[in-house]
Amino acid sequence: MTDRPLTLMAVHAHPDDEATGTGGVLARYAAEGVRTVLVTCTDGGCGDGPGGVKPGDPGHDPAAVAAMRRKELEASCEVLKISDLEMLDYADSGMIGWPSNDAPGSFWNTPVEEGAARLADLIEHYRPDVVVTYDENGFYGHPDHIQAHRITMAALERTALTPKVYWTTMPRSMMQRFGETMREFQEDMPEPDPAEAAAMAEIGLPDDQITTWVDTTAFSDQKFDALAAHASQGENIFFLRMGKERFGELMGTETFVRVKDATGAAVPETDLFAGLR
Repeated sequence: MTDRPLTLMAVHAHPDDEATGTGGVLARYAAEGVRTVLVTCTDGGCGDGPGGVKPGDPGHDPAAVAAMRRKELEASCEVLKISDLEMLDYADSGMIGWPSNDAPGSFWNTPVEEGAARLADLIEHYRPDVVVTYDENGFYGHPDHIQAHRITMAALERTALTPKVYWTTMPRSMMQRFGETMREFQEDMPEPDPAEAAAMAEIGLPDDQITTWVDTTAFSDQKFDALAAHASQGENIFFLRMGKERFGELMGTETFVRVKDATGAAVPETDLFAGLR
């Protein structure tokens, strides 16, 4: 045994992703004395600007948005008690099909091996016991989420380390509850067209394919406050509309698929560090 603390590294695409998908585990494990490392790959410059101005509209300044979102990210990290923040600072690629996908310096337009080499250096520096990122579809198809998955898996191949590796996911039963809750809080929300509904139905996994269910109920308020720290993106963060009590009821468990493991810990498991302590 060594004196080095157990370490969790979460690799995310944009400022605010850390709170949405992993805010509960980051807060929980920080409270348990685990070193928590957040790697944010892009600057978030394709987010909303002041007053809700959208990318591509007059007055949207990606550099100013990125600077604002950096401060919000730092505030979120403070709420979640994240030990270390690392920014790769690639340009936000925007949603699939946007011109920004192919802009020079965009994350989506960056060779995977370049990003993987930089991330591998961080993995070797922090030597995480657990690494969390997205699945091969970036959970819902966002180019930067897909690229974060690609560079993470490539970076792990470049090192001799063998951390447990997880992809964020959501059980289909919970996705159904989300849909019902969204309609409750957005009464004027139109019904999705059949193609969109079919695509939504494919997000997440059947419950029996989830390997890891982590109870983060006690940290739901921190997760909510971390999301709220990203105030400039509040229009896009649906969860803030439901208030802390309802948020805690809906978001009290974070779920993952374990894709690499050298511990032999049995699944399903309730702890990302099962087999390590």
